[in-house]
Amino acid sequence: MSPGMPTPGTPKRPGLSRPGLRRKSPDMLIAESGGDLEGHGLRRTMGLFQLVCFGVGAIVGTGIFVGLSDTVAEAGPAVVISFVLAAITCIFTAFSFAELGSAIPVSGSSYSFAYAALGERTAFLVGWCLMLEYGVSVSAVAVGWSQYVNELLNSLIGWQLPAAVSAGPGDGGVINLPAIVVIAMAATLLVRGVRESANATAAMAVLKIGILLAFCAIAFTAYQDDNLVPFAGHGLGGITAGASLAFFSYIGFDAITTAGEEVKNPRRSIPIAILICIGVVTLLYCAVALSAIGALGADAVSDKPAALSLVVNQVTDSSVGGGIIAFGAVVAIASVVLAVMYGQTRILMSMSRDGLIPRVFERVSPKTHTPVVNTWIVACVFAVPAAFASLDVVVNLTTIGTLATMVAVNVAVVVLRRRNPELERTFRVPLYPVSPVLGVVFCLYLMYGTGWTTWLQFAVFLVAGSLLYTFYGRKRSRLVSSPGTDPAGTVSPEA
Repeated sequence: MSPGMPTPGTPKRPGLSRPGLRRKSPDMLIAESGGDLEGHGLRRTMGLFQLVCFGVGAIVGTGIFVGLSDTVAEAGPAVVISFVLAAITCIFTAFSFAELGSAIPVSGSSYSFAYAALGERTAFLVGWCLMLEYGVSVSAVAVGWSQYVNELLNSLIGWQLPAAVSAGPGDGGVINLPAIVVIAMAATLLVRGVRESANATAAMAVLKIGILLAFCAIAFTAYQDDNLVPFAGHGLGGITAGASLAFFSYIGFDAITTAGEEVKNPRRSIPIAILICIGVVTLLYCAVALSAIGALGADAVSDKPAALSLVVNQVTDSSVGGGIIAFGAVVAIASVVLAVMYGQTRILMSMSRDGLIPRVFERVSPKTHTPVVNTWIVACVFAVPAAFASLDVVVNLTTIGTLATMVAVNVAVVVLRRRNPELERTFRVPLYPVSPVLGVVFCLYLMYGTGWTTWLQFAVFLVAGSLLYTFYGRKRSRLVSSPGTDPAGTVSPEA
């Protein structure tokens, strides 16, 4: 009889008879990651300051430097409410991420949380959606970087790259070479080591916060109340649509939880870093939006790819200030590419450990202690849409995929509170269970605002993910041969 096969008369284990419902216990996830020490070749080198900078680096970029104009076009001056509405969605979900990140400090983030609470199939689909949040958004961010590179060149030397080599076919070009370059630079830095990447991200985060504060100081000198009238000319529908777009500006805060195996004190640092990042970024976004519209008016800001540079140029009547803003945007957006690519590689590493995707993604270089092959695969795959796609094509799809994973995280908090009350939690969601329930409601509300076309695209994406799990992941899952499944289908670390 083959090892691991049940003996005659032994009842089937429910976790194995229903593969999609297999779960990993939180203890097993932590044990597999190396506990709170070292694991799988990764080193704990990041402190709280570096983690906060990493979070800011992952969030502040294309959404505010490039996407602000699109959000203003939808909501008008009421874009400030759109940013606050998106922030409220993030805050409720951030509480959930903070609790789960403190309880299960591993690299898998939403994927690992879903594996512990909702089962293997759901976890796979969450990981599949995270490819939209981390992977596809890398492409979108790289496209935005290319736009500001041209703005910077124009400010410095009065020349821009030809459209043929600085934009994809959808934007009137042939290939977006700057987008490929920034992805390649980020991959090169990531494979050198986490310490180097964290230090670079910290420096860039401080710089871009300084640039945005300088922008606000300049723009507020030309502020006029009349530019905010009518405040909500597009009505509630405009505010909702604006909030769905504004949410793209917050994508990345959950990347903090992907550093769970490389933070010195993850149970303490992860919750603090998440909440600090959301608070700082919300205040910064509202100040930037209010000052920009107050200076020139909503019509002048909307539908301008490099709106912040335009505002400074007109307020100062010089191209120098706009050049400085463009430089800040180039740095800011490059740091987002770096941080988001980091998150994507760690998600893939966790899925590979579980056997749901090929094992090449879990290999860590003994020299650099980074997943080198994984990083270069991610860079090559997502350089393709960056080179040939338009920014508008992927923003809504990225947003709805991210919101779907956040729904799963809020649900996971409720499930694990009931199923694993003994789990060590250094942070607990306030006003439980109201907070995670509101998190789900707000996420679904913003998903509704993305429009039926995006929902259709997302449905096709989920079907493709389900087929991939059914024909590849389910059969190769490492839980299939695990001997320690309890009656609920949960695998324990003693297995």
